[in-house]
Amino acid sequence: MHASDAREDARRALQVCNACRYCEGYCAVFPAMERRRAFSDGDLSFLANLCHNCRGCLYACQYAPPHAFGINLPRTFAELRAETYEQSAWPRFLGRAFRRQGLVAALTAAGSLALVLLLTVLLNDAPALRRASSAAGAFYAVVPEWALLSVAGLTFGFAVLALLVGIVRFWRATGSGRVPLGRPLWRALDDALAVRYLGGNGNGCNDRDEGFSQFRRRLHHGVFYGFGFCFAATCVAAFYEHVLGRIAPYPFWSAPVLLGTLGGAGMVVGSAGLAWFKVTGDPAPLARKTVGGDVALLVLLFLTAATGLVLLAWRDTAAMGVLLAVHLGSVLALFLLMPYGKFVHGAYRLAALVRHAREAGEMPTPGGGG
Repeated sequence: MHASDAREDARRALQVCNACRYCEGYCAVFPAMERRRAFSDGDLSFLANLCHNCRGCLYACQYAPPHAFGINLPRTFAELRAETYEQSAWPRFLGRAFRRQGLVAALTAAGSLALVLLLTVLLNDAPALRRASSAAGAFYAVVPEWALLSVAGLTFGFAVLALLVGIVRFWRATGSGRVPLGRPLWRALDDALAVRYLGGNGNGCNDRDEGFSQFRRRLHHGVFYGFGFCFAATCVAAFYEHVLGRIAPYPFWSAPVLLGTLGGAGMVVGSAGLAWFKVTGDPAPLARKTVGGDVALLVLLFLTAATGLVLLAWRDTAAMGVLLAVHLGSVLALFLLMPYGKFVHGAYRLAALVRHAREAGEMPTPGGGG
């Protein structure tokens, strides 16, 4: 499906939905849709990213395939979201490359970065790869501190910059206007942190078929909060080292290790579960062209968390050097690729929720004379 085809299909489907309105209470998309009689390209991108892919509308729709109308909003919106990621990406050529070769790009980047780190160690201190040590600074004996901080800093800084540019481009492309503060922002944050629209108004969503479940919502919680715990662990470790003068590795019951362990476990379970849903679920709502990028992100999240947990378990052995290099390679690959695939949907969806909350607050109340 070409870009213009995806937009035209979304526009046609929303015109049918706006006339039918059977699904108007299902999620945030339908109230937002009902505020419009015509749909600009910006409106379509906004609504596609407001969609949480709960799939309830597909199984409830009387015009879904094999009906002649062929309405399949989850698949159409997935195609449109992929276009949004590519068009808002900075630099754009990286967005195109990731969309078309998602899994290959992710695995190649992870392998290449791990190889670079291994070669750095071999050229500077090869015995460190085979030395078992739990003393302070053992990690820096494998990867010199200057190399770790410079590569990690540049990679993380690039990822943050690319994400911020992408968010600004998305907001402008959707014609969202001013950025609201106050109640709309807090309402959107609350909706996002609770993953409210995967809750199906308490019944759950259609994760794999027409049955209702909260399972995929819990898996999203695992990935999201797991990533947050891991990021917190990194921040606390930086505080330990640069403020308190305590050098890693840290004991198991220290704050950085506990936070990282909880976060890693959440990411492993969440990413593995979501990948399982992707493989075993109903293929009807899936956009085949986006599957590679979706799986690439899940693979990288799983590898990043799993290699971190394995490193924790084996850090006192001779395998520590290789495990550290592979883990750092996975982390750096994740940071490099996160602005160009499914990872950005969290940022764009939050922006869409902010706009939705603002529009809902601007609607006149019944009998209010608006």
